[in-house]
Amino acid sequence: MTLPAPPLLLITDRSQARENILDIAVAALAAGCRWISLREKDLPEADQTALLGELLQRARPYNARVTLHGDPTTALHAKAHGVHLSAGNDAATARRILGKDALVGLSVHSAAEARKVDPAPLDYVIAGPVFETASKPGYGPALGPEGLAVIVKASRVPVIAIGGVTLQTISDCLAAGATGVAVMGGVMRAADPGKEIEKMLAAYPRPR
Repeated sequence: MTLPAPPLLLITDRSQARENILDIAVAALAAGCRWISLREKDLPEADQTALLGELLQRARPYNARVTLHGDPTTALHAKAHGVHLSAGNDAATARRILGKDALVGLSVHSAAEARKVDPAPLDYVIAGPVFETASKPGYGPALGPEGLAVIVKASRVPVIAIGGVTLQTISDCLAAGATGVAVMGGVMRAADPGKEIEKMLAAYPRPR
């Protein structure tokens, strides 16, 4: 499965959001974001399914992909476009549940983890934290661009960088070989989420 273009993943976190996450999602979509993942793991499955349905409805006019950070069965019930799994989870089972057209990703935190990953059921991995992050204090140590580059070299699927990614550091992640970046708190907390997304997308190299 081809990753959404541009490969900028917005991950939700209502605990940090300045406004309703659906409103933030619409602002991000209008600004050019084409990939959003719902990450509200504390909610019951029924509530996650309902939120995914709302996100899918809002994303449809933009031809954007909506995935779930969580359980592949929940993603299936909600008719999401895919699932992102925590480190060590079974990507092959997720692929069997969701089918060949779904996006399936997995978190990794080191080159050793990246090397162990079976690329067959995966479309990408998320690597981090690249930098210190306010969203998940205590996670780390931060990889830095050098550590990210080592993971990129070890990975057999595209790498999405996460953790403390800002407008100022996107270019460092891309220069390290990442295909794209994932953002959460910086957009969730932004006074103008759409403007934040616009600035981040402007940091991506222009398609040739």
